[in-house]
Amino acid sequence: MIVVDSNILAYLYLPGEFTVAAEALLEREPEWAAPPLWRSAFHNILAGYVRRDMLSFEQACSLQAEAEALMDGFEFDVLSHEVLELVRDSDCCAYDCEFVALAERCDIKLVTMDRKVLKAFPKCAVSLVA
Repeated sequence: MIVVDSNILAYLYLPGEFTVAAEALLEREPEWAAPPLWRSAFHNILAGYVRRDMLSFEQACSLQAEAEALMDGFEFDVLSHEVLELVRDSDCCAYDCEFVALAERCDIKLVTMDRKVLKAFPKCAVSLVA
């Protein structure tokens, strides 16, 4: 099991530069975990695509449902004090620190492309691409 941030999910479901890497990651590591916050972040990503007429409303709903099916059973709450400690000790936002807190608590890797997270948390955060 690994923790993935919402952008990794977006790379999987929204064709682009990192889609092949996200698909390969899913093949290697089929159990993706995240805090419940991933849903709101993914909603926001899909909303941007809908507003730019890159996806229809129906397509966005379908992609959200696919992502929810993938993450079913692998959404885990994080402790607020752990998130706030990570915020205190880094320049990362609380949203990003939720993913880090989950990875640290479960002693598993967080896969991300967020440079700030990768720099601040090198013990648990790894890049989707080398």
